[in-house]
Amino acid sequence: MTFLKTSLLNGIAVAVRMLTLLGINKILAIYVGPVGYAALGQFQNAVQMITAFASGAINAGVTKYTAEHFEDEVKQHTVWRTAGSISLLSSVITGVAVVVFNKELALFFLNDRALGSVFVWFAITLVLFVLNALLLAVLNGKKEIGRYVISNIAGSLFALAVTSCMAIAWGLYGALVALAVYQSLSFFVTLWLSYRAPWFKFKYFLGRIDSGVARDLAKYTAMSLTSVACVPLSQILVRNHIGQSFGWEAAGYWEALTRLSAAYLMLITTTLSVYYLPRFSELKNSDQIRAEIIKGYKIILPVAAAGALIIYLLRELIVSLLFTPEFLPMIDLFAWQMLGDVLKIGSWVLAYLMLGKAMFKLFMITEVVFSCSFVLLSWVFTHQFDLQGVTIAYALNYAAYWVVMGVCMSHKLKSLNKLD
Repeated sequence: MTFLKTSLLNGIAVAVRMLTLLGINKILAIYVGPVGYAALGQFQNAVQMITAFASGAINAGVTKYTAEHFEDEVKQHTVWRTAGSISLLSSVITGVAVVVFNKELALFFLNDRALGSVFVWFAITLVLFVLNALLLAVLNGKKEIGRYVISNIAGSLFALAVTSCMAIAWGLYGALVALAVYQSLSFFVTLWLSYRAPWFKFKYFLGRIDSGVARDLAKYTAMSLTSVACVPLSQILVRNHIGQSFGWEAAGYWEALTRLSAAYLMLITTTLSVYYLPRFSELKNSDQIRAEIIKGYKIILPVAAAGALIIYLLRELIVSLLFTPEFLPMIDLFAWQMLGDVLKIGSWVLAYLMLGKAMFKLFMITEVVFSCSFVLLSWVFTHQFDLQGVTIAYALNYAAYWVVMGVCMSHKLKSLNKLD
């Protein structure tokens, strides 16, 4: 599967997902407003953290080792069986814990114990949520891009349908419940698509946990848990700081801008995940890796820069079309956010080499350091530049991250040269 073909196939799913996300953003803007956006951001971070613990945080490892053992089906089955057993056990235990502590979680993340039932809904569907992510990781590693694309399209359509209906009917509460359950519904489509593949059998996904594979996956567990502990927590801290310093409407503006960035960058970020993680996992030669990086930069950076420039130039029109007049104050945040988006993509190309080569110590260190630096920079710059300081911190943080990735990956390629 070439980079261009992967990008084109994945682009179909991304186009659908972008359109559905933009539709969801408009509905949420109308029915929950800026303050509701801030609450949704807090809950989404909670979902990310809980899901990582529930899955054992092994999905990136499943993709890597499925791709790495592409010609060895027995080894692949061992990976899937170990991952499936870990995921099922972890999701059941985590789901029970979420039900037991639902009010405490609601108070911590949403500042309202009365919203504890949202976490109960999430816990009920958590197993399906986790198994869907596992099957998608396998499809990615098997390079079953067609099935992967269809499954993602189904997930996008479920998201639009469920979120629209529930937000319109029950406002913020409905939107929160929709965010809790819609990805679990996608499991049935992903399972059906996987079931039709010649390599799929249920027995390959449950059974004895292989200790060697579990140790290999543990590297990705450590990386994913570090990322999930640091990134959402840093966003929560920044969002709380904004809410307490400038009001929760301001926190909603930042959340809306963050969602917009995620939507327009989706083609690039998902292609990085779908193509680069398995590709870097299977490549051993430093010259081949360097060629892939250069090829990616030739295509990815111009696309990211062009997208950021267009979004910036049309920012007033975009806010008016995709949100409501309540969100117009966010247009002052676009310049630094768009610059930060381009820097983010540049750094992520190199970061996927770190993932593909399971450089787990470096990954964990950089996740902790740059999550902390984002929080600290946000606190510093908001005192100087008010709300715009958060986007300045975002851009500077990714500029520094890109430099660090460049230095570290250069050393990694030199070490591979010595082995060639």
